[in-house]
Amino acid sequence: MFFSLSIPSISLPLEHTILKFMLIMAIVLGAPLVLNRLKIPYLLGLIIAGAVIGPNGLNLVLRDSSIILSGTAGLLYIMFLSGLDMDMNDFRRNGWRSAVFGLYTFSIPMIFGIVAGHWILGYPLYSSILLAGLFASQTLIAYPIVSRLGITRDRAVTIAVGGTIVTDVLALMVLTVVVGLATGEADGAFWYRFGCSVAACVAVILLLFPVLGRWFFKRCSDNVSQYVFVLVMVFLGAYLAQTAGLEPIIGAFLAGLAMNRLIPGTSPLMNRIEFVGNAIFIPFFLIGVGMLIDYRAFFRSWESIEVSVVMIVMVTAAKYLAACLTQKTFRLSRDQRTLLFGLSSAHVAATLAAVMVGYNVVLGYTPEGEPIRLLNEAVLNGTILMILATCTISTFASQRGAHNIAVEGAQGTSERGVGEQVLIPVARKEGIGELVGLSIALTKQKYRSLYALNVIDNRTDDPELKKRSQALLDTAAMAAAAADIHMHRLQRYDVNIVNAIVSAVRERNITDLVLGMHRSTPGAGLPIPGIPGIATAAALGKTLSAVLGQCNVTTFIYRPTQPFPTIRRHMVVVPRRAELEAGFQAWLLRLRHLAHDTGAQLIFHAPAQTIERLRGSRRKKDIARYVVREAGWDNPAALLPELRHDDCLWLVMSRRDRISYQTGMSRMPAYLDETLTDNNFVLVYPVQAGNAEPQGIFNMNIG
Repeated sequence: MFFSLSIPSISLPLEHTILKFMLIMAIVLGAPLVLNRLKIPYLLGLIIAGAVIGPNGLNLVLRDSSIILSGTAGLLYIMFLSGLDMDMNDFRRNGWRSAVFGLYTFSIPMIFGIVAGHWILGYPLYSSILLAGLFASQTLIAYPIVSRLGITRDRAVTIAVGGTIVTDVLALMVLTVVVGLATGEADGAFWYRFGCSVAACVAVILLLFPVLGRWFFKRCSDNVSQYVFVLVMVFLGAYLAQTAGLEPIIGAFLAGLAMNRLIPGTSPLMNRIEFVGNAIFIPFFLIGVGMLIDYRAFFRSWESIEVSVVMIVMVTAAKYLAACLTQKTFRLSRDQRTLLFGLSSAHVAATLAAVMVGYNVVLGYTPEGEPIRLLNEAVLNGTILMILATCTISTFASQRGAHNIAVEGAQGTSERGVGEQVLIPVARKEGIGELVGLSIALTKQKYRSLYALNVIDNRTDDPELKKRSQALLDTAAMAAAAADIHMHRLQRYDVNIVNAIVSAVRERNITDLVLGMHRSTPGAGLPIPGIPGIATAAALGKTLSAVLGQCNVTTFIYRPTQPFPTIRRHMVVVPRRAELEAGFQAWLLRLRHLAHDTGAQLIFHAPAQTIERLRGSRRKKDIARYVVREAGWDNPAALLPELRHDDCLWLVMSRRDRISYQTGMSRMPAYLDETLTDNNFVLVYPVQAGNAEPQGIFNMNIG
């Protein structure tokens, strides 16, 4: 029997889907290897690669519907990530700064654009105003550089992202108004329809999307389904914005803001979103932009060269002047000014949309039958060349500014940073992900180390116990790896659970201990994950009491009932004289980092004197609320604040006979376990002065 091998013919441009995709992915793979040696920013390299393989270069790949679709998804992805990465607390504080920068980076290019179009190039007024709108709009094409260097929450980045939305909205409104005036469609009803549709779109995205997201994440824990849900929200937001008369990128950014609190920066879902975007969608967008560049535009006519030179010079000068004014207004550093200029100087998305609309608007015809366009072909060619020039300037400026800021930040943290060694004992598969998620949210990424511990009774030789132990440690490691964090696995043989935990704490210099606690049912003793054999039918048992007595480290005992990212508020109840404890600053720092990472609100309930200390130790970025609560711990119902369904309760406890110990603390675990059926709660035991004694803390027997 004979077999014939059929090799498909290869012709240019490539039409074979597999070959096209393979070529593009090979560029994405090989670009960093080549560009690092040439000192060319990665983003600029992808744009150049797109120009080389595109229809105006070697004609290897056409900019067909598949490239356009992937590129559109990549652009929306960039805007969504910029909204998702924003520090919402910082955004509220710097919202007015973003508005000021947005007005700077809109009004100055508008003035420069009108001057360039009307007085230098001699275009009609409407055409000049629309050209100025091209100058004002900008695209966050360099945002992936900022994201890679981990400075997305720098003040300059927050200002730039917020300002981009302001200037793009204003620029696109100029486009809508000018086209309406030029064509005679801007009547009274036009303004009413436009205003109502924009207001409805913004309200739906910012108010409805968080409700949908919280509902979905509570009911679905499947990783793939969660990621697909996020994609649906991105494109739904973009579609709603387009329906309202705005550019889709505005809707994608608003969707990112709406989902911001539900997807913490260190969560596994966030890691997946960034990974897929940086590997697939964003490179396709950049390569697609490169395919638009036509170097032959320089040789077509002198007018194209003149227009492109004027556009590049004027728009660069305008954006740099806006960055300088912003630096002077808000006292930013030189590197922040460079980064601000780099992020705001690229023109791609809104610019392309505006120039294509202006080019397609025909105002009339010449006696020879040639169409009179709102923006002529010279402006179209000049815009393509301006895109190449501004993207080049943007990537180099952003790379320089972001690198210097990242280096300075790394030096600062290395000087004042302390190692955060977190130990998570695991004994049940259920709840491991929640314990790992809490540990990640409490600590800073730059100097955290996570350890998962499982203890095997050394009096038994059962091989199944070792396999089960390894499986539990692997589960914890995978939960951490999903957030791109390494988990150290510790497997110990010991006759005593307490001895194993205490030994691990001392050997590894553990600073934080995270333990789990499952909600019990009346009359049934459910084991706590991490400490086998402890029942919680009534409260916590003697084993945990011994651990707390012998491990004088910050300890968190967590009982989850809903996913941690869906929490809206963290209610922290602090006892009197807690500020006198040795570990006061340690647990306070953890909680503030958690609130900063998740974006949830932090509300402290404490006596007046303690609140004064809490206020005195706050940082500039701290926007926590403080409520004076003088109720004693003997009356739990009066002590606890009124909790909503999406609140998490934190109780700052104390070991027996220490400074902040209250007699009512012994009854709190049982009371919370019985009454808080729908809320997460965490018991916090800080580091305390004095030698801890392994005595009973709760006066409870093991059930």
